[in-house]
Amino acid sequence: MTPQPSTRAKAKARAREIRAEHAKAGQSLSHSHALELVAHELGYRDWNTASARLSNTPEVPLQVGERVTGRYLKQAFVGRVHSVRELAGGMGYEVSIHFDEPVDVVEFESFSGLRQRVSAVVDSDGISWSKTSDGVPHLIVERTSLGLI
Repeated sequence: MTPQPSTRAKAKARAREIRAEHAKAGQSLSHSHALELVAHELGYRDWNTASARLSNTPEVPLQVGERVTGRYLKQAFVGRVHSVRELAGGMGYEVSIHFDEPVDVVEFESFSGLRQRVSAVVDSDGISWSKTSDGVPHLIVERTSLGLI
């Protein structure tokens, strides 16, 4: 399943994906019709409405106070964004997440290491730059909803 686009650029990229899917099936589809299909996928009446609403979406991936879910050191969490700071003109974001319930970050059964608030640098998709020794990102953050009206 394709994640719901949250910005105008992502919605346009989704329209290109739809056109490519139709082209593979041997069907012709105009870009404007693909944009209308994306608007309907998002629950809007038409592309103009979707475009106007999506253009007002903040460019930062997360907002302070926003509910999020994801994985921290391979452990699932649900929490709230405590702080966000943009780095180098949008190259990344330093985020601090407060988990609803502490997360045990130690994989050994003999002891625990509980964390309830963590900070990390993430890209615009909410994936941390730092990775574990086996290549898994330390933090993966996803919005629980886009907050679209």
